[in-house]
This record gives sequence, C-alpha cells and structure tokens, in this order.
Amino acid sequence: MNKTFETMEIFNAKKLPLSGGRQIYFFSASAEGLEDAKAHFDALNSISKMRLVGPELYAACELPLFQKKSSGEFLFLGTEVGGGYRGLQCCLVSEDISKEIVFEGRRVGLCFEDDFARYALLGGIFPEDIRACKEAQTSSVFESIEAVLDGVGMDFSNIVRTWFYNDNILDWYEIFNRARDSFFESRKVFSGLVPASTGIGSRNARGAALAARAFAVKPKSELVKICEVESPLQCSARDYRSSFSRAVEITHPNFRHLIVSGTAGIEYGGKSAFVGDLDRQINLSLDVAEAILKSRGMDWDDTLRAVAYIKDFSCAGEFRKIQKKRGLEKLPCVAIQADVCRDDLLFEIELDAGIALKV
Repeated sequence: MNKTFETMEIFNAKKLPLSGGRQIYFFSASAEGLEDAKAHFDALNSISKMRLVGPELYAACELPLFQKKSSGEFLFLGTEVGGGYRGLQCCLVSEDISKEIVFEGRRVGLCFEDDFARYALLGGIFPEDIRACKEAQTSSVFESIEAVLDGVGMDFSNIVRTWFYNDNILDWYEIFNRARDSFFESRKVFSGLVPASTGIGSRNARGAALAARAFAVKPKSELVKICEVESPLQCSARDYRSSFSRAVEITHPNFRHLIVSGTAGIEYGGKSAFVGDLDRQINLSLDVAEAILKSRGMDWDDTLRAVAYIKDFSCAGEFRKIQKKRGLEKLPCVAIQADVCRDDLLFEIELDAGIALKV
C-alpha cells in the first residue's frame, strides 16, 4: 500500500488485516466548519486502487460536490438546521477483492471477501415510498436490506450491525420498534444473532421517515466466529423491548472486531440516568463503552471509529472537556448534533474497536 495513503494526516486511519495481505481501512475526519469539507473530499478523491464505501457525511448544511465514485454515501443532517459540517467517516477496501453493490440503479454498498468470510457494507438505504406511513417505510427499509443482501449471496441472518436514522425519532420510536420486532420475528432473528445497532434522530436528504446502513458477515468456515457481547454495566436492551445487542464481536484468524451499539446514559435496569445532567450522562455512556471494551481485552486506543451524538450541540464543548480529562483527545470520533431515542437522553456514543492477531 502506498505510504502516502497510510500516513495521510488529514484522516485518522485505522485498519484490520484481511487474508492475503489485504486490509480494511477505517477513515475518520472531524471538522470545525464547511471550509474543511473541500480538503477532506480532495484527499479522498486522490486515493487510487481502492473502493470507498460511504462516506457518511455529518453536516446540517449543503456540501460541495463529492467527486469520487463511492457506494452507500449518506448525508447525516441531524435535527437542527444550519449546524455546519462536522466531518466524515468511510471504509476503503482494495479494488481486487471488492465489488460495488447496485440496487434499483443506485450504488448502495460494497461486497468484499477474503479466504475466511464474505462481507457487505451497505449505506443510503431508503424506503421505496417516502409518502407511505412510518411503519410501512420501516418495513420497506428492512425488506430492501434483505433484497440487497440476497443479490450478493447473503441474507438477514448475516447482519451483525445496523444503523437507523429516524426523522423526528421522538414522535414515532415505538412504532419503529414494533415494525422492527415484527420483521425480526418473521425472519427468526431472535433465534440467532440480534445485530448491534444505533437508532438516532436525523433528517435525511430525501425527506424519508427512515434511512439505514448495515454491515453483514458470512463466514466461510468455523474459523470466523460471531457472537453477542453483553454490557457489564447495562442490562440487555431486549429487557425493555428494544431489539438490539449491546455489542457484537467478530473473531477472525487475523483480527478481533468489536462493534459497540449506540450507548446512552441508561442505568442497569433500563431507566434514563442523571436526567438533566449532560456531564454525568456523557461520563456514564463512556464508562459503559469502556467496560465493554475492557471485557474483551481492549481499550480506547483500539478504537477504529466512533460517533458522538449530542442533543444540544451548543454543549459540544462539554464533551470535548470530558474527552480531554479522560485522555481521549485522539479518539477517531466525529461529534454531531442529533436527537437520542428518549427526550431525556442528551448524549450517545457508538464505536468500533479492533485488534490484529499474530498469524
């Protein structure tokens, strides 16, 4: 791999080793405003011989044209208008082990594989009819994910991670949960792995009630194992009828990849903690994520990517102060304004972490 690519300072670049000397790269870039977008886009556009999945663009504003051919691009607008450009994230994989996934004429993701598994990263999944009721739009999004996976020889049982971006989430989160439960029951998801997930409030460029992303892994042998990881500091989300795993771990001969769901300030029994106290909710969310990391022999330094969702972005400085106090200034994290799934939750963080194994 080109050294310039490996040391591109504009991005926080992390990687996991696939077989055959290939890598999957995780890129994060934070921003202070729109002036940073062009520099980020120019840097991505300069990369050759790699396919890009995403990017996830975090901006409550219009952006300059992104030129690089990408798959699954998604614009996260948050719930407040005029919030500026906060950064981007994406993954990159070598062209020779990957192919674009096209669904209904749109590039919605990337499928790639190595000796041990097939992988699919999907983004920008929308309902077929954005005028339909919210429940129907939710069902349509799940059915589209399933149809996309079917086209690359996978099915919903291979999903390890989902992201759901609900417009006006506080108005209809229960409807969304019921529709998700219904789909999961019809596909027998509850009898297998329940994916890790984030459900967060954000507008989208199409004006749909819901948009989604997903990550699927189909092992080729028992050398790749996928399992749910419990949270030491929180009960299962299914105890209060929210159908996702707190975390999921992929064990590959070359790496371990830990996927931590969106994590908010929720106490062990499922109630919102420290209502009205942003600092304590942030610290609890970070404590919970840290406990999951440590339960799997990892720490913050192993983080591949993270997103912090802040209900009132004028308070973003409080998160930065806590980051500094906890020694997390170098965390590959984009902070963005968004509504969390409960009105009394002020903060949420999600992350991926990974460690390479000696082979």
